[in-house]
Amino acid sequence: MKILGIGNAIVDVICKVEESFLDQNNLAKGNMKLIFDQNEFQNLLSSLKIEKTISGGSVANSIVGLSQLKNEVGFLGKISDDDLGEKYEIGLKSENVDYIYSKKKEDLPTGTCLILVTPDSERTMCTFLGTAGKINENDVNVEALKKSEMIFLEGYLWDEGEPKKAFDKAINNANKVAMSLSDKFCVDRHKSHFLNLVKNKLDIVFANEEEIMSLINTNNFDEVINFAKEVNKLIIVTRGEKGAISIKGSSVTETGIKKNLNIVDLTGAGDLFASGYLHGYLNNFSQKDCLEKGTEMSSKIIQQMGARL
Repeated sequence: MKILGIGNAIVDVICKVEESFLDQNNLAKGNMKLIFDQNEFQNLLSSLKIEKTISGGSVANSIVGLSQLKNEVGFLGKISDDDLGEKYEIGLKSENVDYIYSKKKEDLPTGTCLILVTPDSERTMCTFLGTAGKINENDVNVEALKKSEMIFLEGYLWDEGEPKKAFDKAINNANKVAMSLSDKFCVDRHKSHFLNLVKNKLDIVFANEEEIMSLINTNNFDEVINFAKEVNKLIIVTRGEKGAISIKGSSVTETGIKKNLNIVDLTGAGDLFASGYLHGYLNNFSQKDCLEKGTEMSSKIIQQMGARL
């Protein structure tokens, strides 16, 4: 297959909220909060009206986008044999994604992400990882890795202990490795490890401006470009209103944003940007065309609710 995504198998639960809800629950707007207590998560959800429930997870969203662009793709993520797990698997298979995981009854339920959309279309996430966060090296199918041109990992998945072993096994058996830094929360939590991955293990890195600047402790974007040139990896950065940029060695390519969009929900913008870019990369597009395909896909997704087209 062209690409195998490995990430948190999470069911997205999308709700519209007022700004005051974020303040009342001490949530940092635009960021992701991990919730470790299932009761705390249920309490948060109980007061909300659910707009939409859909199979999600950052890399899974990207993989579905790649499938919709007619690439042969697979996904590996840990679910439990429960109602949400079944919905998750059906959701991926309906999108022609080869789901490479045999579910069984786990101690923890299938993971859930509460996506809170404020009136300005910004999204704030509360994630109860459930069994998704318990992925281990035994869950990683080496045969599937070797049959894929590339694997795509998410920073959300990286954690000390078993998830790190799963990550390492995937990287060590892959033909080529792409990864998204996922969220500033993840970068700040695992900075030294992520820096090591970017410098020594990854072929392609996706980040937004905030994430990559946090990774190298700078407020100056010129330093990001210098860093990328120095490590000589393909680094792709989305920059909001400033568009997107790819850097590999001395080659720097930029593209602008689409104008006059009816923005409804920013959920999945980075995920679908990655799917468009990787579609171009896997099909030998120029860097400019890769960036433009990424921008096209992210522009489509932010004009609807949820992270799936």
